[in-house]
Amino acid sequence: MTQPLGFAVVGAGGFARFAVAQFVQRAGTRLIGVHDPDASAMAQMLQAHPGVLAFDSQSALLCDPAVDLVYIGSPPFLHYPQSLSALQAGKHVICEKPAALNRAEAQALSALAAERGLLFVVNLMQRYNPLFDAVKRLVETAVLGEFIHGYFENYASDEFLPADHWFWDETRSGGIFIEHGVHFFDLFEGWLGPGRVVAAQKIGRPGTAQIIDTVQCDVLYGGQAPVRFHHAFNQPKALDRQEMRLQFERGEITLFEWVPTRLVLNCICTDDELARLQAIFPGAAISLTSQADGPCEVRGRGKAFSYRHRVHLETDVLQSKTELYEGLVRRMFDDQLSWIEHRSRLRRIDAGNAVRSVVVAEQADTMAVRF
Repeated sequence: MTQPLGFAVVGAGGFARFAVAQFVQRAGTRLIGVHDPDASAMAQMLQAHPGVLAFDSQSALLCDPAVDLVYIGSPPFLHYPQSLSALQAGKHVICEKPAALNRAEAQALSALAAERGLLFVVNLMQRYNPLFDAVKRLVETAVLGEFIHGYFENYASDEFLPADHWFWDETRSGGIFIEHGVHFFDLFEGWLGPGRVVAAQKIGRPGTAQIIDTVQCDVLYGGQAPVRFHHAFNQPKALDRQEMRLQFERGEITLFEWVPTRLVLNCICTDDELARLQAIFPGAAISLTSQADGPCEVRGRGKAFSYRHRVHLETDVLQSKTELYEGLVRRMFDDQLSWIEHRSRLRRIDAGNAVRSVVVAEQADTMAVRF
């Protein structure tokens, strides 16, 4: 591209301001302007980025020829109509999750972008985490044997989500599976391949008729390996906590935080497998909790195998969660803009991720038994 790519923002809330602060650091881009019907939100964006235009409507923003790409940071119920309008106007689109409130709309956006040669992607930035790469290598190389079970537990804060917030209104948010779960359906698909929902539940908040603050579902990967996704928005901010675990035939890993910043691994392994673990997790703290003089012959899951070491491994990304999150958003943005510049480039995430994550979320939502 000979000219800087001009991008504009639709929806200037807190997360949009966080994301745009990362986008503007990318060389070869220029923030053109912003539109948000909330005057306070728009004023904060303009204050952070002096000199950008304040558009009084999305249609005015889309008519500006300097705008090549639209970033959509509005609430979920607006994602489909706003993305559709931007694509129809010939603009590339990066949208916050989810792509839409249902699969049909997500698929329609993906198809329109492909037809017109435009970018359409959702900010599913989890796959840009170096810990994502390490876990993917662990799964693909089968150092610990086959994956057999997993879980994601999300004990999130609702301290700043009053009862009238759009988050609780499923007609505007899509519900927790669609508004929030898409991040983690995409993350586990990146590790394990496609999955299908086999059971789901929604649990209402006691004393309320409309608030569903807890959902969970079981997704089967590879035909027989289940993962339980549990999302609860019922904690004070001080107790907000997330954890995910993947269990293999010869060990397990646990990742901490919803944007994983730390990984702990415990396993039994041979000399060769220990060397492979060291290659997958360079710089990790590894301790041998026990070591045999020779191979120990054992059985598990109907299989015979041997090991020599019991291993405890810990590694992290050497950044705070905020610093890591900022880096993931920058990498996502750079990856997508690099595709605009060089169309043959293979991206980490594309419109397919946006659609498939909504498909799984919709399966869970449709299947869920209400309690």
